[in-house]
Amino acid sequence: MTTAETRTIRLDSARAGTGPATWGQRAIWGVVTRLGDDAPRYNVPVDLPVTPPRPASRVLADVTELLLLHDSLHTRFLAEGEDGLRQVVDGDGELPVEIRTCSADRAAEVGAALRAELAGRSFDHTREWPLRVGLVECEGLVHRLVLVGAHTGMDYWGLGRLLRDLESVESGETAASLRQARPSLQPLDAAEVQASPLGRRRDAAARRYWCEQLTAGPRQIFRKPAAPELADDPHRMFPNALLRSPALAVAVGRVAAELEVSDAAVLLGAAAHQLARMSGSSDVLFQVVVGNRFQPAAAAAVSTVAQEALFRLTDADRDFEDAVRRTRSVAFSAFRHASYDKWALDREVAPLVEKGEAADHSYWWNDTRDPGVGPFDGGEPPKAPLSELIGRTELGWPTEFLPRKNVSMAVDVLTAPGALDLAMTADPAVLDRDGMERFLRGVERLIVAEAIALGD
Repeated sequence: MTTAETRTIRLDSARAGTGPATWGQRAIWGVVTRLGDDAPRYNVPVDLPVTPPRPASRVLADVTELLLLHDSLHTRFLAEGEDGLRQVVDGDGELPVEIRTCSADRAAEVGAALRAELAGRSFDHTREWPLRVGLVECEGLVHRLVLVGAHTGMDYWGLGRLLRDLESVESGETAASLRQARPSLQPLDAAEVQASPLGRRRDAAARRYWCEQLTAGPRQIFRKPAAPELADDPHRMFPNALLRSPALAVAVGRVAAELEVSDAAVLLGAAAHQLARMSGSSDVLFQVVVGNRFQPAAAAAVSTVAQEALFRLTDADRDFEDAVRRTRSVAFSAFRHASYDKWALDREVAPLVEKGEAADHSYWWNDTRDPGVGPFDGGEPPKAPLSELIGRTELGWPTEFLPRKNVSMAVDVLTAPGALDLAMTADPAVLDRDGMERFLRGVERLIVAEAIALGD
């Protein structure tokens, strides 16, 4: 039997203030507020075991320290006309906490259900703080902690920072001690930097780079779309595929070491090469989600700072190794221009699109992996040779999504226990399920074959 109740976390005397929203906040707010009923898919949920189990008062005190540490977790947003957005950081208020009570053997099951419940609702960004909290209690102690963030309050890199901060707080640190040891760039401070002359110059340079690359790139990447007659069907569903590969988790590091690049460059270069081979376009573009945490103060921030870089690789179909090596330098230039006022950029890009002068930029790449978490953290890498390990790859089709604007293909890279995951969504007008499978397996085989050639 499961029972439910609601408690509250009371926040007093926290940092408060109001000011313009940051570029990252504006970008994601513009997305999620247009999605309507589909907005919850942008929520950032996690369901954690509490080991050893603790009293609810202790767990809620830990969460309170997180609220005090990160302003973005108690921030609301107010629209101002057509082009204005303000962040309002509340110094005090209450955060509801959903409690579920059950037997210890059902804690994981109840926690998963609570996570789905809390993550399945849209956030009211005007009235609601961008964090939901749930606890699963068993015999007076909390066994599971559920946290659900709104994407306006945190991104996936920020979630990793939040979980590391939670571990520190559980070990006895406080918001004050963590801020002193590791200052973080709070959103109000970030907005002030962005409004400065330096920030305005960076914004202008980034938007100029985007327009130059869009003007130079191919107008259509897939020369022969799978089913162009579906393009005008507003009811078509976008399939979602998930490839889970133990072989890829082993091979990508070997290839990265041999080519002297990061494993992220190996994956992106392989994706660009495979896309070029399949599409018939030697030049390809990806909008690559970039964490934008290059400075220590930004790396300590939970708030949404990730934005898209425009990655354009020419002659991507020529050679796999060449594509990977060039990915590093091309990505570096793109990442330098991944922080900007997206609303201003959209206004500049719109006329290019209308006149047919913009490249096809409907392909997305998001490497969501946390650098501090590896696929083999829980055990040893497999001993089997890669030629055998690739036979353990699994491909599934978890769900389908409503149509997404300006999305022909979107791929996420994720860390799984003992494997790497490639999660892919595609417009069936451009790429059918067979094509999606060919793309995912093609990326995997390129990297694994390169690693085998180095010595299996």
